[in-house]
Amino acid sequence: MNKAVSNPGKPVVINTSGLYEKHKTVYARSVKGLFNNWRWGMVFFTQALFYGLCWIDWSGRQAVLFHLVERKFYIFGMVFWPQDAIYLAVLLVISAYLLFLVTAVGGRLFCGYACPQTVYTELFMWIERKVEGERPARMKLDAQPMNSRKFRIKLAKHSVWLLVALWTGITFVGYFTPVKELVVSMVNHTLGSWEIFWILFYAAFLYLMAGFMREQVCKYMCPYARFQGVMFDPDTLIITYDAERGEPRALRKKGIDAKTSNLGDCVDCGICVQVCPTGIDIRNGLQYECIACAACIDACDTVMDKVGYPRGLVRYSTENAMAKHYAPRDILAHLMRPRTILYTSILLLIVAATVWSLTTRIPLKVDVLRDRSTLYREADDGRIENVFTLHIMNTDEMAHRYAISVSGVEGIDISGERIIEVPAASNKKVLVVASVEDGVASKGSNKILFEIRAMNHDKIAAREKTTFFMP
Repeated sequence: MNKAVSNPGKPVVINTSGLYEKHKTVYARSVKGLFNNWRWGMVFFTQALFYGLCWIDWSGRQAVLFHLVERKFYIFGMVFWPQDAIYLAVLLVISAYLLFLVTAVGGRLFCGYACPQTVYTELFMWIERKVEGERPARMKLDAQPMNSRKFRIKLAKHSVWLLVALWTGITFVGYFTPVKELVVSMVNHTLGSWEIFWILFYAAFLYLMAGFMREQVCKYMCPYARFQGVMFDPDTLIITYDAERGEPRALRKKGIDAKTSNLGDCVDCGICVQVCPTGIDIRNGLQYECIACAACIDACDTVMDKVGYPRGLVRYSTENAMAKHYAPRDILAHLMRPRTILYTSILLLIVAATVWSLTTRIPLKVDVLRDRSTLYREADDGRIENVFTLHIMNTDEMAHRYAISVSGVEGIDISGERIIEVPAASNKKVLVVASVEDGVASKGSNKILFEIRAMNHDKIAAREKTTFFMP
């Protein structure tokens, strides 16, 4: 694009065409092989979890539910409240260290096999191939002017895409609003405005990202692609092209001995480029666009089998292994190095601490709030009273009866409910009046302790400190 700028003397034309790369549609070719099977295995595994987990019942409710209205997260037998936000922070820390460890060991394995963008792009591309055909057929179809046949094919593809996107949006919202209630509301046309918004928003987002943006998300939008380089080192497993073995590359007939012809093993078929979902040439070395999906490995191994050459021209290896000709045993030995050992140790320590905390946590939480309108008051019998509200949260999967007691000041007693029953995964507020004889405590604030203990389980108890004000 040229842009004219006014000048007192004469117009100056600034050439800005070199600032932007023209987008080229990537027509990824299908491929078969070991890594493709692993990739599709991850697609089935992750989507079975995502689409199926919200339909599993657990103790009469949805097994996994992030109920925003009730402000409770249900994960199988555990109930998390807003006060448990520390576990969310720990989960993020574990995810970060796990990502660091996987990247240090195997590069962008997460991107190639488990990233939602990769998974849904793979799913949408599979639909595209089933509807429009293989790579040559898709290229030919897109090159044609619009006609009735092309319109029908495109309409069929986008209709299936939209159905998948819409069901994905419904499933996503089904983790925040009970999915069975959500479906009933859809049938009865009683969906709330927020449910409608998020279903349509998530569906449109998926339709755009997996159907149109695809590799552009990995190349331009994803920050992980940009800072992955600082997480690699010479012993990180990456997808590499063995230039020493493959060069000079050239087309040749089947059966020709590459060594006697002074050629490398690369037959320059270009299939490794055709199968790449981001459209790069792995023979140019490691590039930030590479998502480590290993489609080029499967493609190259298939070609090597056909021409009678050994597999592994394109393979998982490390920079040091390529330069120093490591054996597979040496590569594995170098994977355990100070960096990965440190990541693993920290990760195991955090996971172990989290598991211990979850298994030993007491399914009872108590908040004590004092009456802010009156610090203290004098009763008819001369005792000094303070009013408190106890917020008792039963995070267990069964109902409990709790006994309330108070200590910390000589002769302190409470009036009101001393025994309270709280249903499973529920909470109650109880008004408690604590009182002491005038003069038995010091003026001003005095530390007291409320104890709430389950009557059918001695280990389920909570103690909360607060202050008792004297005149």
